Amino acid sequence: MPGDIVYFDLETRRTANDVGGWGNKHKMGISVAVTFSTKLNEYMIYTEDEAGALIDQLRRADLVVGFNHISFDYEVLMGHSIFDFRDQLRSLDMLVDLEKALGHRIKLDAVAAATLGTGKTADGLDALRWWQQGEVAKIAEYCCYDVKVTKCVYEYGAQHGHVKYHDRNGREQTAKVNWTV
Repeated sequence: MPGDIVYFDLETRRTANDVGGWGNKHKMGISVAVTFSTKLNEYMIYTEDEAGALIDQLRRADLVVGFNHISFDYEVLMGHSIFDFRDQLRSLDMLVDLEKALGHRIKLDAVAAATLGTGKTADGLDALRWWQQGEVAKIAEYCCYDVKVTKCVYEYGAQHGHVKYHDRNGREQTAKVNWTV
């Protein structure tokens, strides 16, 4: 069992279109990043100015758990570090794992709604709008909630060996997972 599981999510300042496409995620900037550490039993909220402290926490973690964090959040973070998070951190990306099991991508909301009975409170486009309006506290609240949902989905999957999701037709399905707590 890992000593410190760190659940992680971040929201950006700019869209892919703003930075010349998805190949430039490192230019998207961080509006807010949130972690939850099982060792500290607390949420941490970071702004772009605190990216160094966020990176330090991720590097110290025994396992980093997220949803699409390897190909998105880590890529955004690479705008703040020469460290290659993809290769050098022990990570469990639930999207990657579920995509392998299902053969297609799935949204966190589809998994959370079926598994936990509750979905996300907003989406990344809302967070971008809030950034433009200067409502950082709203972004932090949304991002904290996403981290909590990620944590709860992971813990459910680790305990039960599966998670539930709603397929494209709205039917509840089950996907086997091999996650450990």
